[in-house]
Order: sequence, then C-alpha cells, then structure tokens
Amino acid sequence: MRRDASSSRDRLVAGAADLLARHGLGTMTVRELARHANAPLGSTYHYFPGGKPELAAEAVRWADRETGAVLRQGLGDGPVEGLREFVQMWRRTLVDSDFGRGCAVMAVAVHENPGDAARDAAVFAFSNWTTELSAVLRRRGVSHDAAADLATLVIAAVEGAVAMCRAERSLQPLEVVAARLEGLLRS
Repeated sequence: MRRDASSSRDRLVAGAADLLARHGLGTMTVRELARHANAPLGSTYHYFPGGKPELAAEAVRWADRETGAVLRQGLGDGPVEGLREFVQMWRRTLVDSDFGRGCAVMAVAVHENPGDAARDAAVFAFSNWTTELSAVLRRRGVSHDAAADLATLVIAAVEGAVAMCRAERSLQPLEVVAARLEGLLRS
C-alpha cells in the first residue's frame, strides 16, 4: 500500500511539473492536476496540505532533479557534451509536445507571486544547473569567475531559446543558440 501511495504522490508531482511547463502556474488548479495525474482530488490535499504553492515547489524540485540528471550525464564527458545533452532534452521536449511544453522551473520563476517555497525551488534549480556546468568548466582550466559567468550564459540562453521556440513553433532559435554556445565552450 505504501508503494501505491508513493506512486500516487509521484504522479501528482510529475503531473504538476507537466502542467506548469505547459500552462504556467497561474492557470494550474488542483482540480485540473488531479484529473491530469489520474488521481483522486482528495489525494492532492492529503499529500500536499499546503495546496498549490506546496505542490508547485515540489514540482519544481522534481523538474530540477530530472533536468539536472540529463545535464550531469552529458557533463561527465565535458561541457560541450553537457550542453548537447541539455539541448537534446529540449529538442525532444519541444517536438514531442508540439511546442506546447516548456520549463516548469521557468514557469514558476516568471510568475508574479509563486510563493516563497516555489520561488526558492526555482532559484535553487537554476543555481544547481549553473553550478554543475561551472564546476566542469573550472576542471577544464576556466577561471572561477569566467566559469560562473559562462555557465549562467549557457543556462539563460538555452532557457530563453526554449521560450522563443515555443512562440515560433520552431527549433531554429534553439539550434542557433546551441551552435553559438558550443563555439564558446570549445574556446
């Protein structure tokens, strides 16, 4: 029974991350989430008594772990490979969702009042990704400050390109950004 409860909770969190990535925080409702995750409405309040703000924070943490794992997998082979994995993840996400899905972390980050826990989770997620990339760059001989700046540029540029891709319904902005960033990381 514990396993079922855990999988229900996990479905709610993954479902919340998906809804955030598709529609943003402002339009996500707990009722819509329960329907989307195929879970009873009462279970959302059971697992997340803090309601939508608590659920949004947990969904951002989930998105952070998922995205971070993809980035780390590529970074094991170096910063260019990490970038390639990160960009490939976004290509698949955009195409598979017909440009309907973006980044759950970004959706919370740009929301006017997501709640302290959700905003903190978004800040932490972006920090995780830039820290991972910065560490690899430093191991490759890039100075601490330059590595931090370059890592911030990479994450911000890819996240911005994802938003442009959704608006344009085209991978072109992501391809341009990826090519330019790869050149920067190689130099």
